[in-house]
Order: sequence, then structure tokens, then C-alpha cells
Amino acid sequence: MSEDINNTHSDEQGSDTAVPCMLLSLVEGQMLVPTVTVAEMAPIQPFDIIPNTPDWFLGYYPWRNLRVPVLSYETMNVKSSPKIGAQGRVAVLNNTGLSDRVPFLGVLIQDIPRMVTIEEHHLVEDTSFEKGPFDLMPIKIGEEQAVMPDIEGIEKAVVELNLLR
Repeated sequence: MSEDINNTHSDEQGSDTAVPCMLLSLVEGQMLVPTVTVAEMAPIQPFDIIPNTPDWFLGYYPWRNLRVPVLSYETMNVKSSPKIGAQGRVAVLNNTGLSDRVPFLGVLIQDIPRMVTIEEHHLVEDTSFEKGPFDLMPIKIGEEQAVMPDIEGIEKAVVELNLLR
């Protein structure tokens, strides 16, 4: 890991631009989200599978007396089929406020996440990376590649399934 990822310091004007984030392991690559986006990292449990839904919609995850829709981010971005690794987890993400019908989203991840502190000026768009339909921006952080997800777009896709009660 590049030293830049974890160093926090102020910029020349003296304002601190460091943002605590999590790097979430995907089947292919990793996703960068601010820690405030993550409600919980939950262990894998059986999903309530809903027939006749897109491949990326894995079902509902029982969490805190709620039914959280779970998706495969990679499948949404037409990159790979959903897989559950030995260290797999469900990243329960807070909503963006787009719809109160989706208070949380679950994203299948492959391993325990890594905490990092990112300074805004260390985020560089990675133009060598092919952007998927639910990628907000592919980035480089030092020498590492990651993607910032379009969480609002994901929420919209889940709402459009019209499965939510």
C-alpha cells in the first residue's frame, strides 16, 4: 500500500481534507467508500431469493429486523458473476436519500475491508480503467486502483425493480 493512502495532513491553506474511507474487496478489484456510507459489515447469511430478478439482485438479507436488498456490484457493471469468497461479507450501506423505500443496500464483498484515510488531492481518476454503468469514477490512490460507486444509481436500479414493500 502506498504511504500516501494513510497519511493525513493539512493542505497549504491549513484545512484538513482527509476523509476516512473503506476499501471493499470485490471479485475484480476494490471499491472505495467513505466510512459514513457503511452502516455495518455483516457476515454472510442465506438471502431471501426472489425469482425472476436480474442476476445482480441476489435477494434480501435479514438485518436488524429489516429486509435489505443485496446486489453483486460486479454483475451490475457487467464484469463477472456473483461469487462468495471464504471471507465474504455483506457491506450494508446507508442510502443517499433518493428513496425512503431503500433505507439500506447490501453489497456482496469478498473479504474484510481495509480502513484508509484519503486526502482529496490523492484521488486521481484512472483513465486506463473501463468505467462501468454503476461506477462513479475509477481512481488511483497511490499505486492502487479502486472504483468509487454510484450509490444513487444503484439505489435507483433497486427501486426500479419495484420489489420493495
